[in-house]
Amino acid sequence: MRYLFIILFFISSTVAASNFDHRHTPFTKVLKQHVTVYDNNLKSAVDYTSLAAQPDALNQYLNTLSAVTSAQYQQWNANQQLAFLINAYNGFTLKLIIDNMAEFKSGEATSIRDLGGFFSGPWDQEFFTLLGEKRTLNWLEHDKIRVDFDEPRIHAALVCAAVSCPKLRSEAFTGNNLETQLEDQMATFLSDDDKNGIDADGIYLSKIFDWYGEDFGGLKNYLRNYSKVLADNAAERQRLQSDFSIRYIDYNWQLNSIENR
Repeated sequence: MRYLFIILFFISSTVAASNFDHRHTPFTKVLKQHVTVYDNNLKSAVDYTSLAAQPDALNQYLNTLSAVTSAQYQQWNANQQLAFLINAYNGFTLKLIIDNMAEFKSGEATSIRDLGGFFSGPWDQEFFTLLGEKRTLNWLEHDKIRVDFDEPRIHAALVCAAVSCPKLRSEAFTGNNLETQLEDQMATFLSDDDKNGIDADGIYLSKIFDWYGEDFGGLKNYLRNYSKVLADNAAERQRLQSDFSIRYIDYNWQLNSIENR
């Protein structure tokens, strides 16, 4: 009887795992409805007001993520796992914002950093369940994604609801398209000269590259892989091949809303 139970549990877990929608179709529908991409596809902004007025589709999608067990998750391939985690981070960040829209409307909050209690910021709030336990956004990024995946391009994919963040895609990440999507995110981020670029003083970069420099395994060499998108001409590309200085520009934490675009 015990062995029968184990077999049935394994079968049910396998079926549940295979039934999960790895296309993340509901999230794509939410993003397409509420995210506006602009500036030649380099940036995006969220209509948080409309999303807060119609939260059901987002909440239902996030409930499907919360229902996934650790056992189910372990049966997926690495790309499916990472796409799931990135979408969870971006989706629950959206939820955190719309659940606190009253503070933004009143002017009490102007950025995600204004949310949270006296002793814990927004990224340390246990406001959602994932893989069977209450989690925080910091757990997702620093204890799960950065630990389990050697993938620096996640820093161009995780969007913390700030103007200086990489753009939030108007589609969900999927296991089947993850390589293309991550590469596009990094190339787009480095192409946005409001955040990264080359000028007379050298190379200027988003603070993201300062905060997570260790993840890039030698930042200057990493940037040389993207010389065609970071540099506008042959002279600038040549500059990237020699030694160069880097400065990090101030981070704009204002909400990445359509009002702030």
